[in-house]
Amino acid sequence: MKLLIHTDGGARGNPGPAGIGAVLEDGKGKLVQEISRYIGEQTNNVAEYDALIAALEAAKELYGVKLREMSIEVRMDSELIVRQLGGIYKVKEPTLKQKFARVAQMRLEDVPNIIFTHIRREKNAHADRLVNEAIDKGAPHTA
Repeated sequence: MKLLIHTDGGARGNPGPAGIGAVLEDGKGKLVQEISRYIGEQTNNVAEYDALIAALEAAKELYGVKLREMSIEVRMDSELIVRQLGGIYKVKEPTLKQKFARVAQMRLEDVPNIIFTHIRREKNAHADRLVNEAIDKGAPHTA
């Protein structure tokens, strides 16, 4: 069984009001779940990791132990995060180290058959829209 996940995170300003978005689809391209959440004042990179973690947690809730047997592809437009997860770039920033460690733990325990693919922003429009909706709803508005 296959699971395709698109994730995105963003902040208006860096740091600034931030949101996460994720789209989970089954192997046939059928929408399984959407995630759109405001996460307060954060950096873009923290938001990218939070989106990934939220998506993996949602997948675990949906599939339980079956997730260990599934083939999972995560597509994201953050080249930095994909390269960090692939071991190409080192994780230097302390907050990102914590997020990276959480993903590493999830890979070991829940999603051993996972690959991360960098895609262009325009190929990630659905997740990007969910990020912007979350920020629009959650960010404090100034008059």
